[in-house]
Amino acid sequence: MDEIQKRLLMEIADLHGVPEGAYNIRANGQMAARNTTANIDIISKEDGSGIDIRIRPNTKKESVHIPVVLSDSGLKETVYNDFYIGENSDVVIVAGCGIDNCGTQDSEHDGIHRFYVGKNAKVKYVEKHYGSGEGEGKRILNPGTEVYMESDSYMEMEMVQIKGVDSTVRNTIAQLADGARLVVSERLMTHGKQNAESIYRVYMNGENSSADVVSRSVARDESYQKFDSGLIGNAPCSGHTECDSIIMDKGRILAVPQLEANHIDAALIHEAAIGKIAGEQIIKLMTLGLTREQAEEHIINGFLK
Repeated sequence: MDEIQKRLLMEIADLHGVPEGAYNIRANGQMAARNTTANIDIISKEDGSGIDIRIRPNTKKESVHIPVVLSDSGLKETVYNDFYIGENSDVVIVAGCGIDNCGTQDSEHDGIHRFYVGKNAKVKYVEKHYGSGEGEGKRILNPGTEVYMESDSYMEMEMVQIKGVDSTVRNTIAQLADGARLVVSERLMTHGKQNAESIYRVYMNGENSSADVVSRSVARDESYQKFDSGLIGNAPCSGHTECDSIIMDKGRILAVPQLEANHIDAALIHEAAIGKIAGEQIIKLMTLGLTREQAEEHIINGFLK
């Protein structure tokens, strides 16, 4: 891998070298490196469209890294990755995509991830998106995520996009069985004329299932964001969705929280707040010696942590 690809790996997966455990690194449409373990197997799909990741039952404290990097302008691909997480497992999965586009053609990666989470399994999933490059070509990422959770399973999803992605549409669908719990934390910043849409549909089908979907975002310059979060309660369940956003310059934000209760014991809550940075916050930091620009950056960084 060249230096640009290594830098992208560091940005999206905090990788400064070869990761421990299982991994599959994809660069410019090709597999660049792979490793499996006794408990985690990674298998290429026969049609070459992606990989299957199979995690044995009772696998504890192991990780899987599956980052993707693109540094060729004009490259467009769609990849399907399926995760089969055995019951009673406790694992961390790190994904994400970085695009460096210095050319005139658009570069695009569409990653479709499907998770089949076994009974009583616990999964932490981290997905980071990052774009760089001075070319006129756009950096486009359209991730699709499907989650199927069996009884008493738990999944935590950390979705991060902070810099450099011109256009993204994130579609996430989840189906929860009895006692399953899904926690989603999204952090997003757009700038320039970027567009970002996040669409979530969580179906709580089992008794005592629950979901918490929270987005924190900042829209700067002339960028546009849409947060469309729907919780569907089909059984005795509890759900919460929240959008907390800062708008700056000529940015635009549309928040569409949706609740659908199809059972008398479905308890669902939504919250949405969009506003600018409070002037007193900036003034307070400026009295400590920061410029206005530094004060704004300090507030934004703290907000998106």
